[in-house]
Amino acid sequence: MSKTKVFNSDNKPTLTEKKNIIKFLFENLQEYGDPASDIEKAIDYALQEGHSFGGFILVAHLDNQIVGAVVINQTGMKDYIPENILVYIATHRQHRGKGLGKKLVKEAIEIAEGNIALHVEPDNPAKHLYEKLGFSNKYLEMRFNKKK
Repeated sequence: MSKTKVFNSDNKPTLTEKKNIIKFLFENLQEYGDPASDIEKAIDYALQEGHSFGGFILVAHLDNQIVGAVVINQTGMKDYIPENILVYIATHRQHRGKGLGKKLVKEAIEIAEGNIALHVEPDNPAKHLYEKLGFSNKYLEMRFNKKK
């Protein structure tokens, strides 16, 4: 059974642990991922490395290896926008289908103070897990990206 560890602004990972979490997420998010630099920004936000509302990182280990990770950022909002956003969740490809993702999401729900939002691609198989855990698709997200 995997063991989980929570990191936040009061319990920060070492630089090596942080780099390992970023690398793990980058490698295991696969087609649903972002550049490592964006993952690091979300982790820094959760750890309040700079101006942010904080959040937490939940990391599952098995035999001293990361097998799953969740990054939750607090939004600083309430009611009309959930207090938290689940930014990243990934399980190691060799440990998928064993309930680890479900365990991590449930633990993240318990730790988080307030409601949680997440974004999921329509074709992501994890969408069904989120629905089973009580997440609903209330809105269609639309974005406008300004040209740089």
